[in-house]
Amino acid sequence: MSDSRVYNFAAGPSVLPLSVLERAGLEITNYRGSGMSVMEMSHRSKVFMDIFQDTRDKLRRLMNVPEGYHILFLQTGASGQFSMIPLNLISKTGKADYAVTGNFSGLACKEAKKYGDISTACDTSDRNHSYIPRQEELKLNLDASYFYYCANNTIYGTEWDYIPETGDVTLVCDMSSDILTMPVDVSRFGIIYAGAQKNLAPAGLTVVIIKDGLQGHELPYTPLMMNYKTMIDKDSMYNTPPCWCVYMLGLMLDWVEENGGPEGMEKLKQQRSGMLYDTLDSSRLFTCHAEQGSRSGMNVTFRTASEELDAKFVREATEAGFVNLKGHRMTGGMRASIYNAMPVEAVEKLCDFIRAFEKAN
Repeated sequence: MSDSRVYNFAAGPSVLPLSVLERAGLEITNYRGSGMSVMEMSHRSKVFMDIFQDTRDKLRRLMNVPEGYHILFLQTGASGQFSMIPLNLISKTGKADYAVTGNFSGLACKEAKKYGDISTACDTSDRNHSYIPRQEELKLNLDASYFYYCANNTIYGTEWDYIPETGDVTLVCDMSSDILTMPVDVSRFGIIYAGAQKNLAPAGLTVVIIKDGLQGHELPYTPLMMNYKTMIDKDSMYNTPPCWCVYMLGLMLDWVEENGGPEGMEKLKQQRSGMLYDTLDSSRLFTCHAEQGSRSGMNVTFRTASEELDAKFVREATEAGFVNLKGHRMTGGMRASIYNAMPVEAVEKLCDFIRAFEKAN
């Protein structure tokens, strides 16, 4: 790593591979002889359309997206999907099930209640969102239009280690913080979506993978830009898409492929998180928030016994080049976000720092 770069453990926007940033830098003023930056060119031009199609093809290949699914590159952020999903899907029965296992699934559930009869399939706030419920604990309604869950909870540091079984009910998943960190059977889902700024690209792009047939049933007052049918019919280009982010996604997908694809990312994920959890579990000073069996491979949440010592840890870590380790304001403590682009070396050095801090305190 360059001497001038820090180890960035931010939850998002998050670290990008240095090689991807350097490649983007080389092309920033003149993309492959076009005489323009990608940030300057028309989204209707052949050169950008080639970038767009190539990026989508790469994502389809890497995630093994089957025929009969559309891949959309949208804006509004992942939070825009909190509204878009019920607006487009709930009309089937007027009902939906939501698994509330953290902040963002809670916000999605609250938003969906504007549009239909929403049941809570589970709510892990009884233990401060420190665990993921098992299949048999989920309260499922056979007449729900869809079942919604968030695969990884960035704030609390928990992650689903299984795909819920919902029978004939359409499965909808927010994979914003663990997409492309492991192989996923896309065919089990109606919709997978992800904000790009954790594992895919800079902030500003939302990827939606949607099964054909789910569009065209929107509520009559659905805004034009929140209508999946509009976006499918116009190939994500009803208006100007987030061109630079689509280009950066293409570079990131090349990097993922060069590093073993989703299978390679899963090995790195297990290596990084295993090392960090082992260090914390063997400590007498630090404790993890998430319970064993529910721990996230992306966001490791931990703390000491006092807020003062937590603040000291964050301050000294920052001075040592480990930045953005302060926990979310809702939870306090510390959070190390270790997404795909986080070098294993950074986690090794963070573990050394944790052990040294414990010895000194």
